[in-house]
Formats: sequence, C-alpha cells, structure tokens
Amino acid sequence: MRHTTHPPPGTPARPLATAPAGVVPGLAVCAVATGVSLAVHRLVPAVSPLLVAIVVGAVAANVADLPGRWRPGLDFSARRVLRVGIALLGLQLLIGDVLGLGGPMIATVVAVVGLGIGGSLLVGARLGLSWSQRVLIACGFSICGAAAVAAVNGVVDADEDDVLTSVALVVVFGTLMIPAVPLLAGALGMSDVDAGLWAGASVHEVGQVVAAGGVIGGGALAVAVVAKLARVVMLAPVIAILGVHRRITEPAADTRRPPVVPLFVVAFTVLVAVRSTGVIPDPVLAVTTEVQTALLTAAMFALGTGVRFAALTRVGAKPFVLASFATVWVASIALAGVLLSGVSGA
Repeated sequence: MRHTTHPPPGTPARPLATAPAGVVPGLAVCAVATGVSLAVHRLVPAVSPLLVAIVVGAVAANVADLPGRWRPGLDFSARRVLRVGIALLGLQLLIGDVLGLGGPMIATVVAVVGLGIGGSLLVGARLGLSWSQRVLIACGFSICGAAAVAAVNGVVDADEDDVLTSVALVVVFGTLMIPAVPLLAGALGMSDVDAGLWAGASVHEVGQVVAAGGVIGGGALAVAVVAKLARVVMLAPVIAILGVHRRITEPAADTRRPPVVPLFVVAFTVLVAVRSTGVIPDPVLAVTTEVQTALLTAAMFALGTGVRFAALTRVGAKPFVLASFATVWVASIALAGVLLSGVSGA
C-alpha cells in the first residue's frame, strides 16, 4: 500500500527544542482550526469540536495541497499534543461517579470493552485484516474513538494508512449512532436513563455520546457521560495488556519496543486518582477541561489532514465490514447489559 511522505503518527516526534521554527507554522494552523472548531461547537453545542476538527482537516487535505512547511507542526500535534490531551482527560473522571453506576452497569462496561475488543479481533482475523488494523478498530470502537486509536497506535506502531482509516471509520460510524441510538431506544420503549446508559456504553466518541444524550433528553445526558467515561477508564489496562503482548511477541533484540505502559497513560491514571481525591478546585478543573478539549481538537485536526479519501477507497471493503460488525456488536452487548441491570427500575 502506498504511503504519504510524512512520518506515521507512531514514530517518535522530533523534540520541539531542536526545531522550534519548524513546528510553528503547523501549530499555528492547528490553533486556527481549533478556534474555528470550538466556535462551531459554541454555536451548535450538539456538535463535538473534535469531530468538526477531523472533518475540517480531512476536507482541507483533500481539496488543497497543504504546504510542506506545515507538516512538522501537524505531526507534532498528532503525537505530542494528542498525548498531553489524553493525559488531561483523566481530570474529567471521578472514580466515585463510575462506582455510582452500580455493579451490574460496571460489569456491562467491562463486558463492552472486553467482549467488544475480543469479538472484533476475531472477526477481523477472519476477514484477513492485519493485526494492527483490527486492534485499532477494535479499541477505537470499544473504548473511546479516535483518542483510543491514537493511544493504541503509540503501543502497536501501526501502518499510517491503518491509523487514518480507523479514525475515519470512528467518525463515520459514531456519527451515524447519534440519531440511531435515540430512535432505537424510543422504539424499544426505554426510559431516558436506560437510553442514556445505552448511548454511553455503546457510542464511540465522548462528543458523540454528548450529542446522543442531548437528543434523548431528560436525565439521559448525565448518565450517558458517566457511562462513557467509565469506558475511558478502561483505556489504561487495555494499553498495558497490549504493551505486554508486544513485548512478548516481538524479538528480544528489537530495541524499539515501547514501555509496557506509555508515559501519557501513566499520567492519565495519576490524574484520575488526583481528581478523585477532590483536592483540585472547581475553577482549576474548568480551565483544565477547556485546555484538554482544545489540545484534543488540535490533534484531531492534525490527524484529519492525514486522511486521504483516495486511500480509503484503496483499503477495500474489509475495514468497513469490521467497523459495521464492531458497531453492532458493541451496541448489542451494551443494550443487553443495560436491560439486564435494570438501573432505571432500581
């Protein structure tokens, strides 16, 4: 498969200190795109700025020839900025809120992530997809969308086309779930709470969950976000397992093997623990939330600029088949868990 000329997102980023002038143009473009995406989100709150940024980046890259001088800054954003944003995501999580979901719902979240990844890997293998492609799709669809794809790529060091294809599929299928989950929940006669839990346990991106919860209305949004963030907590153990797997399966002489748990995942876990202590004041949390959103938005724009529609046509139907299966599979596990847990009736 033909590759673009810039380094894949999984390769080590060039330190900012060694080429400050080189990354500035790309970072400036990311900053502008971030501002535009956040402005769209403020005008239309149901639209996630992360999704806007991915779309803007993809459209820009496919309708214009982006200057080469932007590439260092875009690559920096797609790796280093993204990892800082993922780490700061830990400050949004309160262990108490997750535990407040109750044992049955927590078990549902674990099942969604575990069975979602396992089933997707098996089907992907049957389809003949590479290990990296199927693990990126499996984790992206089972945990937290594009952020999970990028985080997992930090461990598996996947082919660039595999990463960009997985991100594009998360955007497409997650967006389709925004109207689908509320419509199906209504057809099934689910309460707002149960419908929100289903959305949080099944929809791919945090922003997409917020949009779906807003469509459902009532008390759906709050529980949807908590259920989704419970899935985000699973990112750390999944990354650790993948790190162990890579170290076991790769030759001992390979000096490029990553640590079992990347530093940004360690930072994510530490920040979850710090947030759960309650020592961080609300004004500080409000600022860090804005910063985290801006960083992830910038990173999503940078990732979007690597999406080539022509490349998506070259990958064939198999990744789309796996994405379709993963969406239905994860949604089915989540629905069964919500119905069996009987949260709204408790």
